Amino acid sequence: MDNEVSLPRDFDALRTMILDRREMLPKRLAQIAAYALSNPDEIAFGTAASIAQTAGVQPSTLIRFAQHLGFDGFTSLQSVFRERLRERQVSYEERLSALRGDTHGLSKNRVILNGFLTAASHSIETISHNVDEDVLTSAVDILAKAETIYLLARRRSYPITAYMAYAFGKLKIRNQLIESTAGIDPEILSFAKPTDAAIAISFSPYASATIEHAAALAARNVPVVAITDSAFSPLAQSAKVWFEAAEGDFSGFRSLSGTMALAMALTVSVAEKRRSV
Repeated sequence: MDNEVSLPRDFDALRTMILDRREMLPKRLAQIAAYALSNPDEIAFGTAASIAQTAGVQPSTLIRFAQHLGFDGFTSLQSVFRERLRERQVSYEERLSALRGDTHGLSKNRVILNGFLTAASHSIETISHNVDEDVLTSAVDILAKAETIYLLARRRSYPITAYMAYAFGKLKIRNQLIESTAGIDPEILSFAKPTDAAIAISFSPYASATIEHAAALAARNVPVVAITDSAFSPLAQSAKVWFEAAEGDFSGFRSLSGTMALAMALTVSVAEKRRSV
């Protein structure tokens, strides 16, 4: 009965439980946990067989994972993921309806703009709530002491590091934006020392180059500050400190607003920290 009472019934509670237990999970269960938090829609839509195949485990592992969390089987666990989708769908439908109701004859283009602005606002609010003060302080301390700050990102995360490189340059802070144009990223990163630092940004599906570069730097004792979307992210495993950035989306397109605000806060805070030393 106590187990039934404490059983998570919504996605946020389930996610908190998984993160609290991540260090104690056996290897295969941790693999499922990482997949589930990074791909919640797939868990909601898929069958046990299809999910197991994609996650690289046996279907029986899904059942063991569900029971480990207190559910009587995988179907019960899956219902939490499905409820998340229903809540999100209702939220977006209501939001769109409200936007349409407030347009008073405005164009569909304006409705779309309002939708993206709402998603951006949600992202900023969520990330503001999730950022821990101690983590923020540690990240700024690490970056402020660095001789050179290496900036790692690919695909949709790249614009964030590109703007950070611009801002660091304006603030007279030595940095190196890692780009693939010349194909010599590993050679450039080979110059990084423990007295330097790196900022790495990646979200599911994770950019393999960013993950590999961050791991290589960490192996050489170069401190990595990461921005990613889950404690199970491979990027978080290489980071000395990391931030969780859960961005909202509109019509399937994710916002970068919250992550950009966090990135610029780090950039300016590092400059302020250096001035005060």
